[in-house]
Amino acid sequence: MIILAATPIGNLGDASTRLREALEAATVIASEDTRVTQRLIAALGIANRPRLIALHEHNERQKADELVELAREHDLLVLSDAGMPTVSDPGFPLVAAAAAAGVLVTVIPGPSAVVTALAVSGLPTDRFAFEGFLPRKAGERSRRLAELAGDRRTLVFFEGPSRLAPSLEALAEAFGADRPAAVCRELTKLHEEVRRGPLGELAEWAAAGVRGEIVIVVGGAGDTTVDPEGALERVLGLAASGTRLKDAAALVAAETGLGKRDLYEAALAHRQRPVDVP
Repeated sequence: MIILAATPIGNLGDASTRLREALEAATVIASEDTRVTQRLIAALGIANRPRLIALHEHNERQKADELVELAREHDLLVLSDAGMPTVSDPGFPLVAAAAAAGVLVTVIPGPSAVVTALAVSGLPTDRFAFEGFLPRKAGERSRRLAELAGDRRTLVFFEGPSRLAPSLEALAEAFGADRPAAVCRELTKLHEEVRRGPLGELAEWAAAGVRGEIVIVVGGAGDTTVDPEGALERVLGLAASGTRLKDAAALVAAETGLGKRDLYEAALAHRQRPVDVP
């Protein structure tokens, strides 16, 4: 049997009881980086020392058949460095080979940077698509984004810190600078940060340099006829319920794609209007 197990994406406290039990019982583990797995086992205080087999993007297709045969005789625990194996991490060729060979595959669910970022982004979660990492080459990236520009689903991307600014610039160019988005950095870690706003503003912010593990969440292509009056009423309503005006403007800007500064100034002007006294 093959057991896909999700590992913490940052905070070790997110290691599930089932993951701990699987690590304690495992005789063989296939992992993205055996050194990371060794550190995880030590950090969780687990005394078991199973056999570790490297399973990464450079060898997973060659290793798949061998590991499937191994899984016929031994339970094979499969780990990525963080999160769920197969989700932008090694594991898919192994699962496909196991399914074709009739070998049972099961899962120990747990942390996922994709759904964690989606949940905290403030963007619609009813329909979304995970796009992994954008292509490194500018031409390929532009073609991919052109294909996605009209997608009405919320889109989720992984990105590295050195590529964040150019990726946000490319997103703003392809989707429009006002498209709402969120950059989620160091999720579940000490310096977790979620920055929300239009793509253009986020690209300007990222130009100064950003560190850490990053997930970008981008709102889907919506109706281009946004009602500014309705958006202003939403800002004023949030402010009336106790939300700071700047925060209310930022939230509605992320929801609608309208400019945060424009909404804030419009709300200030509305507050300062003289009231007619009968």
